[in-house]
Amino acid sequence: MSYVRILAKLRDKDPLSSQEIVELAQGIADHSLSDAQVGAFAMATVVNGLGVQQRADLTRAMRDTGVVLTWDVDGPVLDKHSTGGVGDCVSLILAPMLASCGVFVPMVSGRGLGHTGGTLDKLSSFEGIQV
Repeated sequence: MSYVRILAKLRDKDPLSSQEIVELAQGIADHSLSDAQVGAFAMATVVNGLGVQQRADLTRAMRDTGVVLTWDVDGPVLDKHSTGGVGDCVSLILAPMLASCGVFVPMVSGRGLGHTGGTLDKLSSFEGIQV
């Protein structure tokens, strides 16, 4: 199915199949979808929304367009990902709380970011926390 037909379905409020969602995510990742088509996808999604299953499919499809990291540890692994910004209002509290419950928290984040430093810079300043 072509991107044009998939986008038309989304525009017309017809539910997309899991495979159509995968095709869109792959097209965004490999740049076979034009900027205008990505914009059309974003606009149709904002205007018409996606159902619960479509949101789950899109999340999985976006994840699967990249490298999925795995850790060989004895316990659950959770990452609290951030879109950036200043403050670390959640990460600085959530990561240590999860770790204290036996959860491995890889914190895929950076150092030296922004004028306040990265999340890892801040976490490493706390006594007893290993980053």
